[in-house]
Amino acid sequence: MKKTLLITVITVLLTPVIFSLQTHAQTKDPGTLAKSILADSRLDTIQARALQLLTGLSAGTSYGEVWIRDLNTFIKGSLQVLPKEKVKEMLLLFFKMQGSNGDIVDGFIDKKKAYVGYEYRYSDLAPEWAAHKNTVETDQESSLIQAIRKYIDITGDQSILTEEVAGKTVLQRMDNALSYLLKERWSAKYGLITGATTVDWGDVQPETGWGVRINDKTKWAIDIYDNAMFVIAIKDFLAIKPDNYTSTKNWGEVAAGIRKNVRKYLWQPAAQKYIPHLYLNGSPFSKTFNEAAILYTGGSTCAILAGFHNKEEIAAINRQMVQAAAKEKYATIGITVYPPYPAAEFPNMHPYVYQNAGDWTWFGGRMIQALIANGFINEAVDELNPMIERVIAHKGFYEWYDVQTGAAKGSGDFRGEAGVLYDAITLLKHWATNHQ
Repeated sequence: MKKTLLITVITVLLTPVIFSLQTHAQTKDPGTLAKSILADSRLDTIQARALQLLTGLSAGTSYGEVWIRDLNTFIKGSLQVLPKEKVKEMLLLFFKMQGSNGDIVDGFIDKKKAYVGYEYRYSDLAPEWAAHKNTVETDQESSLIQAIRKYIDITGDQSILTEEVAGKTVLQRMDNALSYLLKERWSAKYGLITGATTVDWGDVQPETGWGVRINDKTKWAIDIYDNAMFVIAIKDFLAIKPDNYTSTKNWGEVAAGIRKNVRKYLWQPAAQKYIPHLYLNGSPFSKTFNEAAILYTGGSTCAILAGFHNKEEIAAINRQMVQAAAKEKYATIGITVYPPYPAAEFPNMHPYVYQNAGDWTWFGGRMIQALIANGFINEAVDELNPMIERVIAHKGFYEWYDVQTGAAKGSGDFRGEAGVLYDAITLLKHWATNHQ
């Protein structure tokens, strides 16, 4: 994520718990499986704890900011325990901080609590706040649009679309945010969204130094995460857009083109996996390093959620995630990448640290949602289990976990983990209720 290399990370060392992640799901008939899901009190415990935590909107205890990529993943739970007006106010703040070119910031913090050394954006529309944008990312615009769709789905409040911010409606500003990506983060050659080289969905460049801003060392690349998130955002925009609104682009056509080009340039049919990066101005890695061998789990998960894959491909992707997790004692399918980048190749983030093969339920939980949505219920139950056990054992939600020691790492009370688990369990219970 965006903020940690300069902020001391809270490391919580607890008694390691060994998790057994099975390579093959134990197949149960739907009725039996449904009963076991509804009888599992651990699921109720996790959801209750999540809702207690989701009364706040910052990312976690070590983060003062409200970050859109995080809020997008726990907004459904927050809307169960917070007034919709409070959540709506936070969403509108992102539009008040929107750049004149349509770009969206990562997040904002009370101006009095702003960190020394950050480059902040300020707005007369929100004078109490300081906003920050990580320029190596290409998911802020997509995350905000996805969050707006979730807000409307949960509350039914479509009035947010006609709210005016400095003379433009939210709907127009969403359209402008999508257009920004086509203007500033688009490869005409490949017909895909671009960004800086990072680890999968991560937000830190390989070279040492201030890794969250574009600089003269930046190597521009195309990856699956950015493009899948963009397509999800386009689908969400089209789903909530009134019929009488004329968009600046034919967004359905744009999404179809991206889907086609993802298959053409990023997906490897023989290996049933994505290449990590398609480079535009050279690779930051040595010529002898085989980056193609690395499995990108988070981006692959988002590709499934974007609808890029059939069931056979989803099964193959999931099988590779399970096999990768089985190679580390404490890993789940939330392990970011596997194998990790060697320190010599990625000095800004050493192996098994943070996004470089740390274990993030923040994305593992989204894969559980993808499995449920595509009918892989046995697999979802089996692969969710170690995540549930881990949260209960550690008595809380943490940002990431060390796959070699089992230690909880990063921010405590990490709302991203709470949110994705809350949503996954909600989906699982809904399936079970319909299959008793």
